[in-house]
Amino acid sequence: MNPTPSDAGVTQAAPDAVDADPIGTLSAELALCIAERRFDRLKQRLRGGEIPDVAEAIDRLPAEQEAVAFRLLDRERAFDVFEHLSFDAQEHLLHTLSDADAAAVLEEMSADDRTALLEELPGKVTVRMINLLSADERATALQLLGYPEESIGRLMTPDYVRVKPAWTVAEALAHVRVFGEDSETLNVVYVTGPGGVLIDDLRIRQLLTVDPETRIEALMDRAFVALNVLDDQETAVATFRRHDRSALPVVDGAGVLVGIVTVDDVLDVQEREATEDIQMLGGVQALDDPYLQVPVWTMVRKRGVWLIILLFGGMLTAEAMAFYEDELANAVVLAIFLPLIIASGGNSGAQAATLITRALALGEVRLSDWWRVMRRELASGLLLGVILGVLGAARIALWAFAFGAYGEYWPLVMLTVGVSLVGVVVWGSLSGSLLPLLLKRLGADPATSSAPFIATLVDVTGIVIFFTIATWFLSGTLL
Repeated sequence: MNPTPSDAGVTQAAPDAVDADPIGTLSAELALCIAERRFDRLKQRLRGGEIPDVAEAIDRLPAEQEAVAFRLLDRERAFDVFEHLSFDAQEHLLHTLSDADAAAVLEEMSADDRTALLEELPGKVTVRMINLLSADERATALQLLGYPEESIGRLMTPDYVRVKPAWTVAEALAHVRVFGEDSETLNVVYVTGPGGVLIDDLRIRQLLTVDPETRIEALMDRAFVALNVLDDQETAVATFRRHDRSALPVVDGAGVLVGIVTVDDVLDVQEREATEDIQMLGGVQALDDPYLQVPVWTMVRKRGVWLIILLFGGMLTAEAMAFYEDELANAVVLAIFLPLIIASGGNSGAQAATLITRALALGEVRLSDWWRVMRRELASGLLLGVILGVLGAARIALWAFAFGAYGEYWPLVMLTVGVSLVGVVVWGSLSGSLLPLLLKRLGADPATSSAPFIATLVDVTGIVIFFTIATWFLSGTLL
């Protein structure tokens, strides 16, 4: 069936499909155009708008409609849109495209984005896609995929501009005009010596603001920052933050320039690492896909592991309470304040764990700072504990005077609760701050000391602290 001619007016999206954001509206309109086979209008809508917006609108379409919309894009625009699609959409489209079209799309992708996509594909599909590439691009893809996972080698692109120190600025700029089109960025050009060894990097403005006959070596100061190809990707995040660069060179063990990493790829890493830390701090194993794309069983498995661990932690809390069963029977008033005590300790521990975990991620705290961290948390925990202890004691005194609550020994109960609050808050602050450092020292992710884990740990110890202090103050009276 031939497509119907486009209407003169604007196609209206279904009322319930119109979203408050323009991308949602565009996606709904694309879906309606496909459903009504208004392909001329669909092409018109796909030609307008920013590339990222069009990609996200296509991404929101059902799988079968994604393929229709993508095939109607202009060839050059299709290449750009493809790079902005999600991995799931890219994988689906590669399955629907012919080998020739899939090869064309992969050839046009930047090397780093293509590597990220090939990492996500099933092994057999990855092999098939690599075999579709030209010899040069296939060699590049295999080289990048050969670096360890989570290494900077997987992030870098070999598309950059390099010049020689003996060239004049005019020769360097002529070289940029010829080879710069394929470069990932033109903000910086790299100066290499014999064997491709990196010896300097120059901002492009340095070349544009001097006499064209100036030699490159006259502009060099040989002071540059570079990443090692085998470094962890988090190293790139910290280095970019420290030096405020848009791109950084990547060298091998011999100092040979093998690629560059651009800030957009580092931002993706930073977002992924921050997401993993937040999820782990909430007591969930890191999700590998967006929330709505994670299968229910996978979600159950990711969340269930921690819930089971915390369940056994809760059993320890119950065992601790059982150990003090006689004290609870003799002084029932203590049970009233038990949730208050253990909650205060858990909250202070969760606060400290969150602060230290984030400080470690940002490089604000190092393992060697453990003593400074302990002193600060001891001081802050003591002050916070005193504040909470005074407030808790004041509340008991007020209720005792106003309502005659807590019996004749209310001053001792007040003292027990106040001192216990100081103890559990100090302990919560210390354990919450030092556990992430310990995990980091053992090579584990500090975010593993999640807030629920710290809370459970402090629950058990908080009970011990509370009843120990109660025994000191209430022995011979209520106990």
